[in-house]
Amino acid sequence: QVQLAESGGGLVQAGGSLRLSCVASRSIFGINTMGWHRQAPGKQRELVATITNSGSTNYANSVKGRFTISRDAKNTVYLQMNSLKPEDTAVYYCAARLRYGSGFDYWGQGTQVTVSS
Repeated sequence: QVQLAESGGGLVQAGGSLRLSCVASRSIFGINTMGWHRQAPGKQRELVATITNSGSTNYANSVKGRFTISRDAKNTVYLQMNSLKPEDTAVYYCAARLRYGSGFDYWGQGTQVTVSS
């Protein structure tokens, strides 16, 4: 079992920055992949960024060059979001995938990000 808790969301103007944090209930180094997803009103949930236990990262095309996923040495994953756009408005979810090739097994409750124009 892994419990995930996101924080750091809020209201920001277009062009601004936010840093989201995701704290896991245990060390994340035994977890294959940590990811950030988002879901905007009326839209499907989409994968934004992932980081593997080897440190490899991957990003959705819509956020490349603006968002950065990282992790600390213990149990926290971050999503640094720069140059935010109104279309980045969504609920952002942290998730954990225990094994390569499987789906994401655990999810946080989400944190709201609202970008005003």
